[in-house]
Amino acid sequence: MGTADLLSGARAGDGEAFRELTEPHRRELQVHCYRMLGSFQDAEDVIQETMLAAWQGIGGFTEERASLRTWLYKIATNRCLNARRAASRRPARQWDMSTFDPPAPTPRDEAVWLQPFPDALLEGAAGAPPGPEARYEQAEATSLAFVTALQVLPPRQVAVLILRDVLGFRASEVAGMLDTTVESVNSALKRARASLQSRQQPAAGHQPPPAAGSPAEDAIVAKFARAWEAADLDALVALLTGDVFIAMPPVPFGYQGRDVVTRYCARLFAAGRRFDLVPARANGQPAFGAYLRAPAGTRHATAFYVLTLTGDQICAMTRFEASVLPWFGLPRSLPSR
Repeated sequence: MGTADLLSGARAGDGEAFRELTEPHRRELQVHCYRMLGSFQDAEDVIQETMLAAWQGIGGFTEERASLRTWLYKIATNRCLNARRAASRRPARQWDMSTFDPPAPTPRDEAVWLQPFPDALLEGAAGAPPGPEARYEQAEATSLAFVTALQVLPPRQVAVLILRDVLGFRASEVAGMLDTTVESVNSALKRARASLQSRQQPAAGHQPPPAAGSPAEDAIVAKFARAWEAADLDALVALLTGDVFIAMPPVPFGYQGRDVVTRYCARLFAAGRRFDLVPARANGQPAFGAYLRAPAGTRHATAFYVLTLTGDQICAMTRFEASVLPWFGLPRSLPSR
């Protein structure tokens, strides 16, 4: 059935026709919502709202004014703006330190609601090729560093920057999506670019990360896994940059610098605590589910780590709560050995 027939069917109330019409856009819209919100769960919620709104409004959609894809992006973007403007996002959370005595933390102004995005859901999410004015590679635009930096920008600036510089929509198209003027879009984009650039200045000596899935990336990841599972601090420290940072959302602090991170890891491995790591990928980056070895032989999930690489070193680790593991197909516990 052609697009015109599907559109006619959807307008007549055919739910299957509507699903066939919109499903090809669902993955890319989900990634778009994740970039805007920084939360996998919030993006899932907004996609549900977007599809419901599209179903309710399909009767008024006309291809003379915009393509179906552009229309869906308009709905999704405005739902994301509403979520970003909400009075309360997920609050910062206290961390139970009753069995763990870490060093003094480093306060951060990053979003505490940040969550990782499974690479498996990035497959097939490219959608239409980015427009000629897009500035960012799709892999860079899903990295944790990029998504984290977006979360501190004002909501409308985030929307404009993603629509223009990531997806390559024309300024006139973005103005139509946001019900504003081209001049307003251009002004917001200029401010967003300046703010993002100030936050993304590369640290001195940092090199680009190795290509995803390359032998160079595999080598670093393998060394990290061996060092972590063996609680080999010397081997672990050798992989870290001097300014390495561990972020820990939804906890509103982290640990900055090789010496502090080393002390953090030493406390983590104290009292004979040992972990097994199960590899995964998130945001186009190597990741691991971490499982604490219990005396009885069972291994319980404690965290999910995403690594940020620079050259042949690790410049950042982001520790997420174990509740994210099911999104990556990882269990809450591993069987006894």
